[in-house]
Amino acid sequence: MATQDNAMGENLEKMSANLERVEELSQRLIKALSKKNPANPSLNGPDQELFAKAAMSYWTEALENPGKLYEQQVEFWGKSVRHYMESQQMLLKGEAAEAPGEAKDRLKDKRFANPMWENNPYFSYVRHQYQLNAEAIAEAVAEVEDLEPKEKRRLEYFSQQIIDMMSPTNFLGTNPDALERAVETEGESLVKGLENLVADLEANNGEMVVRLADENAFKVGENIATTPGEVVFRNDVMELIQYSPSTEQVHEIPLVIFPPWINKFYILDLKEQNSLIKWITDQGYTLFVVSWFNPDVSHSDIGMADYIEQGFLTAIRVAKEITGQKQVNTVGYCIAGTTLHMTLALMAKRKDTSVKSATFFTALTDFSEQGEFTPFLQDDFIDGIEAEVEEQGILRAFILGRTMSFLRSNDLIYQPAIKSYMMGERPPAFDLLYWNGDGSNLPGAMAIEYLRGLCQRNEFVTDGVEMLGETLHIRDVKVPLMSITCQTDHIAPWKDCYRGFQQTRAKDRTFILSESGHIAGIVNPPSKKKYGHYTNADLKDTPDAWLEGAERHDGSWWPRWEAWLRKRSGKKVAARQPGDSDHPPIAPAPGTYVMRRSNEEV
Repeated sequence: MATQDNAMGENLEKMSANLERVEELSQRLIKALSKKNPANPSLNGPDQELFAKAAMSYWTEALENPGKLYEQQVEFWGKSVRHYMESQQMLLKGEAAEAPGEAKDRLKDKRFANPMWENNPYFSYVRHQYQLNAEAIAEAVAEVEDLEPKEKRRLEYFSQQIIDMMSPTNFLGTNPDALERAVETEGESLVKGLENLVADLEANNGEMVVRLADENAFKVGENIATTPGEVVFRNDVMELIQYSPSTEQVHEIPLVIFPPWINKFYILDLKEQNSLIKWITDQGYTLFVVSWFNPDVSHSDIGMADYIEQGFLTAIRVAKEITGQKQVNTVGYCIAGTTLHMTLALMAKRKDTSVKSATFFTALTDFSEQGEFTPFLQDDFIDGIEAEVEEQGILRAFILGRTMSFLRSNDLIYQPAIKSYMMGERPPAFDLLYWNGDGSNLPGAMAIEYLRGLCQRNEFVTDGVEMLGETLHIRDVKVPLMSITCQTDHIAPWKDCYRGFQQTRAKDRTFILSESGHIAGIVNPPSKKKYGHYTNADLKDTPDAWLEGAERHDGSWWPRWEAWLRKRSGKKVAARQPGDSDHPPIAPAPGTYVMRRSNEEV
């Protein structure tokens, strides 16, 4: 009896302690939410006109062909009622019902890996009915006609978001993993989950941004972004880092890399084993890398022209001055690749021959196909972004990050949230996910110019972009070029990159398709021997025809690119230390701009 009393006493003590923690966390939760500065409401969903058009189309079809609607509804009702009756019988027997035939193939889903989804009558019923509902919604959307292709694609996307959001795994009462963990830990997992939620809200000024990585596991400049170098130039837009040589001799013509400014440059220098930056220096190149600023409201008027003048052209000029060379080789990654194309077009207009060659990593120039971003590149969302930047001065990083995450919502939003908030787990110590969460704001003027002029109006490959007193067009890009794209890239689809690359007028062009996606296909060191790549010298046909005639090669594309770059990099000279008398080192790599977090208050 005494043992039982002691156990009850310990449980009560533990419960009291947890209640105190919940009370404290509740106060912190309220305080964190009070700091919230929400995004413009129009960015939370599409204009209601989309759903109104869909509903009108659906009911018009129903009136013209009522038998079809009745058939669909009766089939759904019949499946649901039959499923309910079967579940009732199985519940009495203490066994789970079999999945309905049409839904069975769709149950192979990692969200439902727990055996209780199959073995427990309650969870089995919940899951199977969810799948029936999901099928009914998807079928109804598929039957909607009389919508423009873009509107139909948006309807499919947003209806799928509703389906994913309503998954029973997203709710505590219908998630067996979370309930089991709560029982096993006597509620401790739920308290830890609340702690994680509050911490995320506090770290993001009241916005619920799920942390994907353990931020305490990494520190920029200490265990990631550690390749030695020095900041040799700084202005309002960028810091220019020159990396220390790791060989006694280097090629005389330097290389300048322009990373995207949506995220930070150290994706190319996460750790020694997969650092492209270190690998390049080890091959004997004088390497300069731009580290972009992380804008706040004071930078709201900075536009694409400022990035070109103060970023691209200035970095090229400084690299030439420090090395004493007349030319440099360049690399542009993602949006920086798009802008490098425009910079090259501008330099051609100005008869500036400072760039000997240009390489593009996953760079779009032809936006006639908007791909998976179609839902967000229509007027209602861009109007909302204009309203947002007019009020805030910047496009805040969490908005862009949220948009990217919703393209893979189950993997990047719901599953991480379940593990963190319901299961009480700490996020993993994963450097790539840490980098993914370290986004940058965008200046308001630049964001609107990019979205309206390039993404919506596709000016660079049609009438040309008016910039810095010139009309810039992709046909003016004529220096030797190489394009690296990625086969499963959903941000810059390789076929769209190919279509734009074809429109350049360079006589010397090489196109490479790497296996994997937007990041893994680029950060693919030879030592891993993980992803292969494809080559084909014939760029005259369609992307599909190019791939059909391409040759696959095992391993990374890095050595193939380096062999191409080597031929355009001149003779070997004595290795150069960072900076010179006119550009003395300012700060050690990775610099200071990279340290500023997008959610820091100014």
